[in-house]
Amino acid sequence: MARDTATNASSTEDANDKLKDKTSGKNKDEKDKKDEVEELSEEDQQLKNELEMLVERLKEPDISLHNPALESLRTLIRTSTSSMTSVPKPLKFLRPHYATMAEIYENWIDSENKNRLADILSVLAMTYDEGKRDSLKYRLQGSNENPGSWGHEYVRHLSTEIGQEYVYRTVNGDSPSTDDLMNLALDIVPFFLQHNAEADAVDLLLELEAIDKLPQFVDSDTYVRVCLYMVSCVNLLGPPDDEHFLRTAHSIYFKLEKYSEAMSLAIRLRDDDLIREDFEAAGMKDALLQKQLAFHLARQQISLPIEDEEIEAILNNNHLSKHFIALAKELDVLEPKSPEDIYKSHLENIRPGFTSGNVDSARQNLSSTFVNAFVNAGFGTDKLVTIKEGHHWMYKNKDHGRLSAAASIGMIMLWDVETALNVIADYQTSEDYHVKAGANLAIGLVNAGIRSEIDPAKALLSETIEDSKQRDIVRISAVVGLGLAYANSHREDVQALLLPLVLDKNVKLEIASLAALSLGLISVGDCNGDIGSAIVQAMMERDKGQLKDTWGRFLGLGLALLYLGKQEQAETVLETLKAIDHPLGKQVGVLVEICSYAGTGNVLKVQKMLHICNDHLDKEKEEDLHQAFAVLGVALIAVGEDVGAEMSLRTFNHLMHYGEPVIRRTVPLALGLLCASNPLLNVLETLSKHSHDNDADVAINAIFAMGLVGAGTNNARLAQMLRQLASYYHKEPNCLFMVRIAQGLLHMGKGTISINPFHSDRQLMSPAGMAGILATLIAFTDAKKLILDKYHWFLYFLVTAMYPRFLITLDENLESLPVTVRVGQAVDVVGQAGRPKTITGFQTHSTPVLLAHSERAELATEEYISLSHVLEGFVLLRKNPDFMEEDRD
Repeated sequence: MARDTATNASSTEDANDKLKDKTSGKNKDEKDKKDEVEELSEEDQQLKNELEMLVERLKEPDISLHNPALESLRTLIRTSTSSMTSVPKPLKFLRPHYATMAEIYENWIDSENKNRLADILSVLAMTYDEGKRDSLKYRLQGSNENPGSWGHEYVRHLSTEIGQEYVYRTVNGDSPSTDDLMNLALDIVPFFLQHNAEADAVDLLLELEAIDKLPQFVDSDTYVRVCLYMVSCVNLLGPPDDEHFLRTAHSIYFKLEKYSEAMSLAIRLRDDDLIREDFEAAGMKDALLQKQLAFHLARQQISLPIEDEEIEAILNNNHLSKHFIALAKELDVLEPKSPEDIYKSHLENIRPGFTSGNVDSARQNLSSTFVNAFVNAGFGTDKLVTIKEGHHWMYKNKDHGRLSAAASIGMIMLWDVETALNVIADYQTSEDYHVKAGANLAIGLVNAGIRSEIDPAKALLSETIEDSKQRDIVRISAVVGLGLAYANSHREDVQALLLPLVLDKNVKLEIASLAALSLGLISVGDCNGDIGSAIVQAMMERDKGQLKDTWGRFLGLGLALLYLGKQEQAETVLETLKAIDHPLGKQVGVLVEICSYAGTGNVLKVQKMLHICNDHLDKEKEEDLHQAFAVLGVALIAVGEDVGAEMSLRTFNHLMHYGEPVIRRTVPLALGLLCASNPLLNVLETLSKHSHDNDADVAINAIFAMGLVGAGTNNARLAQMLRQLASYYHKEPNCLFMVRIAQGLLHMGKGTISINPFHSDRQLMSPAGMAGILATLIAFTDAKKLILDKYHWFLYFLVTAMYPRFLITLDENLESLPVTVRVGQAVDVVGQAGRPKTITGFQTHSTPVLLAHSERAELATEEYISLSHVLEGFVLLRKNPDFMEEDRD
């Protein structure tokens, strides 16, 4: 029975197989027939026969038949390749004859016909080519007619082969001359530019290392897309190509008299000669445009010698306070706020009887001092310090707390130098040396980013610095005050005041380190050899036991800031640091390297920092502080470059899971740096989780980072998170203190001032701003000895990065001119066809308006012409002569 079943099953399978074979055979025949019918449609068959006949004619010994045959082939191919959506039929039918035609070509003698056949073979090689670069080979041997006549796809294929051939020749060196490739590329570039393929033109010249030849082909119709693409590529290129791109884009803008855009790139290049050239050229063309460029320079704190008083006032940032107060009136936020208005303690979930009774009241008052300073920054009035009874508040703080309380005057009166100096003068003569020290610091704070003819900071602080009999804290505050007041000024006379303190071995390391930090702030990014040598010398000559102290890291930071953004120019000092036989040498080496590549997005350097973080060190034998700096380095290098920043966020997640304690403590600080004043929901959630960490240092740094991420945004979700943290930590003085600081940062300037080291559509990094944020973050790498002890005034270093997040439009007399603008999320339009919208989800407002981190503004009507290419900060407008009143309707 079983056998019968098996036999039946077997026979059934055989029958099925036969049926399947029969069916598949039938299907195959049908398919072949169908293909034959498709291929042999009357029109195609006719074309195929005609092409084969033309190829046969080329074989004929009768030369008179060749020219008409070539002409016919050219015509048939050209009409089919002008717009390619699939492989054109002439190319498809000629493919089997490619080898035959190549043989014919080799047998022909040099003639016009041979050149024409080379052109045809060059096009056919697109479909036949197997890595031999035949398209290019025959193109170079053919006639020199315009390659664009064969269609866009052919030109793109040709440009690819040009790049491959150039690499082959330069690497192998068999045929070193590349002139023929260059000449062909220069024929192709205009075609690309005329056919909306600007990116292809730029890429081709980049591969040929000839990007400097691009400006001659760019005109007023193509410059916008070309330069936008080039500038967007800079973060993805390594040196020296990144600088070449910026310089080429700058020369295009300059040639077309687009001085606002050119100035932006000159600032990014940090080339003083280019900046001056742009500024003077703009002045010769248009006096009002020169004022607009002065506002750009003032935002970056770059000063130029100029005789025009009005422009000098702009460069010195003297307009800032007046317009900021006008903005406050417009937004109705002039009324000073008290710390309790920020805390909203009644919303905190604490049982009666437990209200901060266990918390040190001096610590409470100190936190209120900082909250008051940050919230009322720049408004000139508050409810604690600047009132008549303000001196009472000073003495509600412990001795070192009085320093921060007195210094807060400078923060509250930020940018209003004249008014502030009158108030501070009363405290400068105080017999309480902590109050006196605070007054010194206040002078530095109020002058941050502002230049003045009377130079009050140097006049009032220089004597204190030189007087060795003064108490240490008074001298320290004067040193730090000078650093803040002259950040990014590169003033040699101020440097001369501080340099002796670094070199003098008898001066305490604390003073020497802070003098080095102030010198780094003043000379940020200028690779000053004298200062660099002095700091390295101090590190070598100081006792090794001293260098282990917390203050040693600030010596290193001062050195690192000299090379901020200078990339390879830091190589020499990095080699010198390797010779220092002390852990500090390694730590400072990391600091110098991360600062030199700040904001570049350099992937190799990020990987190097991650390798440093991978090491599991024996803490008893080795110092691990350099790993903390490496974590900060990942954020510092990636900041300002969106893709790198996104990848860094994921990396930090891994470091929190698998990193050593020193790494885990620094990750929240790195997140704060990466997203300063940009409260991304996923980052807030991550920091909120870390703020409840078992390691108190992790929690404290996470809470501060929450403040940094939300700085000046009034983010409602973050405000709620911080209130919940205040309830959670109501018995923990240090954590509660940090929650209060974070609340103050969140409401900075009542939501009008942010901490963002990038500006001008996030294209430019403010060196002074980045330096100030770094100084504060480095202090948090040992928060218990610094921020939570007597050196809480390190929080004031953030002042160099504080700037109103406004857009104020001004008329030709520099008076406020309200106009309608659209504000929405910025959209990346690089390489998009046509004229795409640069913002999305916009709302219409009347200026002045506040701009969030990722927002962009554009004028809603064409009534005015903007003299700035970016609507941000101060923007000058000129009436559009072509605008008709009826257009408004």
